[in-house]
Amino acid sequence: MTTYTDIATVNVVVIGGGYAGTGAANRLLARPGVKVTLVNPRPQFVERIRLHQYVAGTRNATLDYGTLLGDRVTLLVDRATRIDADARKVHLASGRTLGYDYLIYAVGSTAAIPAAVPGSAEFAYPIGEWEHAQRLRAAIDRAPADASVTVVGGGSTGIETAAELADQGRKVTLVCGAQLAPTFSAPARRSVARWFGKHAVEVLEQERVAEVGPDSVVLTDGTVLPSAVTIWTCGFGVPELAAASGLRTDEAGRLLTDEALVSVDDDRIVAAGDSAAPSGRALRMSCQAAAPLGLHAADTVLALVAGVAPVNQNIGFVGAGVSLGRKAATVQFTRRDDTNKNMYLRGRWGVPIKELASKGAVMGIRNEARKPGSAYTTKGPGHRPAAIAGESDRIARP
Repeated sequence: MTTYTDIATVNVVVIGGGYAGTGAANRLLARPGVKVTLVNPRPQFVERIRLHQYVAGTRNATLDYGTLLGDRVTLLVDRATRIDADARKVHLASGRTLGYDYLIYAVGSTAAIPAAVPGSAEFAYPIGEWEHAQRLRAAIDRAPADASVTVVGGGSTGIETAAELADQGRKVTLVCGAQLAPTFSAPARRSVARWFGKHAVEVLEQERVAEVGPDSVVLTDGTVLPSAVTIWTCGFGVPELAAASGLRTDEAGRLLTDEALVSVDDDRIVAAGDSAAPSGRALRMSCQAAAPLGLHAADTVLALVAGVAPVNQNIGFVGAGVSLGRKAATVQFTRRDDTNKNMYLRGRWGVPIKELASKGAVMGIRNEARKPGSAYTTKGPGHRPAAIAGESDRIARP
């Protein structure tokens, strides 16, 4: 019988050190002969789900990779600029190239500001990445305590950012664009609206931003809102690395794969997280999906190495939550296929569940570092809906 230890060393490159990529790198260590190189543009792990707290000054949002990665994972601080699938090489911004036997594509997602809104690129602050959050925090710190802050976007990121700042005493207006918390059930949406009402946050539903200035926001009906700091949270895109490398993507730029997460163009490339589109139908952009997809991507690579057909991903969901400052949260429970149940928690009752989910993402990565293959993932229903509710609100289309 052939065992892993009988097989020659396999070189795996993981591009992206977020929830998906870091978990995948650790999971790969289940095979003794594997050599893992994790390529990430930053020397620290960014807890993206904590960025709204960092902006408001209530918590840090970075962790030392030394506390997260297994001993046999090599961290390379660099940025991938092109994948040469034919030569099995990754070209880096530093000028180096990395050869690989298998590659895990886990570049994640980023904030996207539409160029069609005048002034948005110049004067609005995104919050999707660490560097964005650093610039935004500096702007918040510079603004007078009584200055008006406008948050654009009524999804989870906008809600949490607006709530965190309001909880710190900031005067906040939330421009939803359409509906507040559009992916939540009606009762859960009302619970979020009640919290905002109690904390003097002006919520504008069915209102859109037509122009952003250095100290104001103009709505499509001509209303001018004073805004010392304008925060843009409605829209995520993905890096263009896959498309720039000649690999097929969906219309948002996510790598097209089969249900086992193998690229439709190359069986040595496996994708995970926000940048993957299994069968052209991406899962909800979230830590809840990214982390288990990273683990499954690693399992797929290990199966391919062993000459075994990889199994299809079957990721299940349990809910979605938003923190409302430090003392409240709303948690919407879902079925495993990510459709809403008629059940939610609100107020202080939602806080421990929301915090457990946030801490659990990091705990899962650390558990994989200590014991590869140990992390538990929720199984899906065995099928996926044709479309994810609210997907158009989360993805910025070209």
